[in-house]
Amino acid sequence: MDPTWKSLLPPLITVLLAIATRRIIVSLLVGVATGAFLLAPDYNPIAAAYLFSEGLLWKSLADEDHLRVFVFTALMGAMIGVIRRSGGMEGIVTSLSPLAQTRRSGQLLTWALGLIIFIDDYANTLLLGHTMQPLADRLKISREKLAYLVDSTAAPVSGLALISTWIAGEIGYINDGFAKLDLPVEPDGFEVFVASIPYRFYVVWALLFVPVVAWLGRDFGPMLRAEREAVRSRPPEPTTTASEATVPYRWINAVLPIAVAVTVTIVLQYQTGWLSLYEADSSAAGTASVWSIFCAGSSYVALVYGSLLGLCSAFLNAWSRRCGTWSELSRAAGDGAALVLPALAILGLAWALSDASAQLKTGEYLGGLVTQAVWLPLLPTVVFVISSVVAFSTGTSWGTMGIIMPIAIPTAFAALTATTGEAVDLNSPIMLACVGSVLAGAIFGDHCSPISDTTVLSSQASGCHHLAHVWTQMPYALLVGGIAILCGTLPIGFGISVWWLLPAGMIVLVAALLVIGRRPEA
Repeated sequence: MDPTWKSLLPPLITVLLAIATRRIIVSLLVGVATGAFLLAPDYNPIAAAYLFSEGLLWKSLADEDHLRVFVFTALMGAMIGVIRRSGGMEGIVTSLSPLAQTRRSGQLLTWALGLIIFIDDYANTLLLGHTMQPLADRLKISREKLAYLVDSTAAPVSGLALISTWIAGEIGYINDGFAKLDLPVEPDGFEVFVASIPYRFYVVWALLFVPVVAWLGRDFGPMLRAEREAVRSRPPEPTTTASEATVPYRWINAVLPIAVAVTVTIVLQYQTGWLSLYEADSSAAGTASVWSIFCAGSSYVALVYGSLLGLCSAFLNAWSRRCGTWSELSRAAGDGAALVLPALAILGLAWALSDASAQLKTGEYLGGLVTQAVWLPLLPTVVFVISSVVAFSTGTSWGTMGIIMPIAIPTAFAALTATTGEAVDLNSPIMLACVGSVLAGAIFGDHCSPISDTTVLSSQASGCHHLAHVWTQMPYALLVGGIAILCGTLPIGFGISVWWLLPAGMIVLVAALLVIGRRPEA
């Protein structure tokens, strides 16, 4: 059908309903149903029901790449469950605890461990929050600060990592957005994902701002009050949990499966890339660069088998070390896989909504509106703000990426085509900044949202009152988000190189902290 104002209804209804109900899965279902109704001939309800179930939902679930994403995410969740049951992360913390003797070194250690657990934000939050509580209490680091350290590291590092439970979904959203453009050669989602990393200003700066805060020892706003109370308080007596009494903490129980998963994924990414180039041109495969080979590889295949072997190694290692019986480890794997089921539901429904929006030509219609109403240099900023608002209102970065990415890419393409009047470079800074703004804005809004799942998990895992965590973290997120606009998305739209902006933004952040921050000990 030709693009009209009706093309906006499915994503618009989804966003508004998610804001009103705070239920992203129900909102996505309604959005998909709206799209099916608009696509049905003469709005026939029976035809709409058939399109809803077979043409959109089943099509999304039956897609080969989508199935690989589901399997990979579930396997990673299962591996995390086994690692948690075997005390692997606690073993790492125990081994490194002697390195943390001051408030500064304790915060830096928490951040460094957060970088190590790059596989999944849930695992990062749950493992790190619980295991670092005794150390934080001993060093008089407030629970609010611990929750901030955990929360502001978890999603950013998982969102940037080339191997995580996020990457398959992020690549899928990017591929889905470019698939709607009907290009002669569809861009590789993995290559675009990597190229967009420098343009995710909020994510990069939020991740780097955490150690800056720790190193300078300065805080501001409600966090400063919480830290002063912690400094003046008497740390509680250490306690021993049931798991600590039954499971020996060994760092190898976490490092081994993670190393296996990472190694297998890298090897398979390279091998599948080489085979792909060889089948296309056997002579060119021998002279191709390593980067070209990696970009040509099948990331979905590599991630699935990497996570499968990682799970197997975690299971066998834990069982051989008697960290649990076969049934206990199986139950832990099942609990870990169940933890990511909401994310899988969001993924499937978001893909179905994206398909409906593509058939309704939502991107083309919105691209025409944006071209007329928004000056092209402002487009990355507009995309970042919209993504942030949706994530804040719905409390889910995954749902935000699923809603906005398939619209943002066609919109940017249409705006660039209308402005330049010639073939669009899909690796142009504007396009990469729009992709990066979706991924960064989703995390920024999620960090500020009181209904975000990771915000709730961070406060619970760190033993912090939920609202206290929200109010102490929000000023930090707003500061980084404001700098991301002023020193990132705005100047990138006017042609300033990203490699100048990245260090400039960090300098501004450090200067701002020196001006407004105070030492809790003072």
